[in-house]
Amino acid sequence: MPSFTPNTRGVCATPHIYADGLNAGLKTNGNNDLAFIYSDVVCEVAALFTTNKMLAAPLQHAKAKGKIKSNFILVNSKNANAVTGTKGIADIDTIMEQLQAHFGGKLVSPLMSSTGVIGVYLPIEKIVAGAKRFDLTRQEPMNAAHAIMTTDKFSKTIAFDVTCDDGSVFHIGAMAKGAGMINPAMATMLCFITTDINLPQEQVQTILTRVNHTTFNAASVDGDTSTNDTVFVFNTRQSSATDASAFEAALYKVMYFLARELVRDGEGSTKLIDYRVIGAANDREAEIVAKMMSNSLLIKTALYGEDPNWGRIAMSVGASGVACQESTLTIRYNDVVLLDKGINRFDALLEKRAAAVMKLPAFTVEVDLGMGNGTFTAFGCDLNHEYITINADYRT
Repeated sequence: MPSFTPNTRGVCATPHIYADGLNAGLKTNGNNDLAFIYSDVVCEVAALFTTNKMLAAPLQHAKAKGKIKSNFILVNSKNANAVTGTKGIADIDTIMEQLQAHFGGKLVSPLMSSTGVIGVYLPIEKIVAGAKRFDLTRQEPMNAAHAIMTTDKFSKTIAFDVTCDDGSVFHIGAMAKGAGMINPAMATMLCFITTDINLPQEQVQTILTRVNHTTFNAASVDGDTSTNDTVFVFNTRQSSATDASAFEAALYKVMYFLARELVRDGEGSTKLIDYRVIGAANDREAEIVAKMMSNSLLIKTALYGEDPNWGRIAMSVGASGVACQESTLTIRYNDVVLLDKGINRFDALLEKRAAAVMKLPAFTVEVDLGMGNGTFTAFGCDLNHEYITINADYRT
């Protein structure tokens, strides 16, 4: 089994990687709003993009490159550069042409990523002026992590040094942002991962896609899918480590942690909920039920009110369209069984115990369909009045 040693270097945990963030004037409160990640060796880049058909300009720009090899990405917050037509893509080229000249031609197939308000053109002059202040030899990963935040209440980073069974070592580090417009339909946010595992680009892409299914693709805050959702894995391939299983385990640890952090930081959320479905006819049907529950506004509001109304869970199961029946359905909150194979166990004592569970900052809603061996766990949260406040005033 590989061993994982945590560190605090974020995306800079991988040798040859540099990052920083600053305020370029996009955020009027002075907080960081522009970040970069740079490698002094060219990286092979694996990527996943949103399933939203209104694909933002930075994603179109990246996808047009095909098999990506790059050593630089510029990330801005406050402006999504989405639904901006061909000008949005041309603006990225304009920015990169000016930065390429400024940095003496060091940038190889540079990328851009954006997050913020949709339908507004990039403020090119502010972004270029801000980016020209960057020192590509700086390693300030927390500055970068703060720069990509929008409505996030806290930054999200994680990193490990990984020792494989044969003694070889590779590194992995990541930062992510996201608190709203999060739905289990792909990546659900912006995430930037760096590593030096010595595996081919196609293999890293396959592993990323597989891991995404049970991590970022299992997370939901509000059921909305962004135009800008992106996961990038920048791989320098400078390590001697070639253990694919160890890399997949490391990538899962990173993405699982970040997916749950996104939900924990959800706009208007106070609780992190694991929706665990077991006993489904197959894994796909378990996934359908778990995501049905994690997206239900009725369930989210009941969770916020700390009301152990298991009827809403049963409603969601039945509405999912999967194979299920009342006589085999079991619902529990942590270890408190409320419905037991169709028999209502709910009484004053169980209500009190279930209500106590719901006061916890994190707990599990488990549904056993009693139909087979299918399993899936989705990550969700409650929603309170703050969600309305944040999104009613988002552009300001």
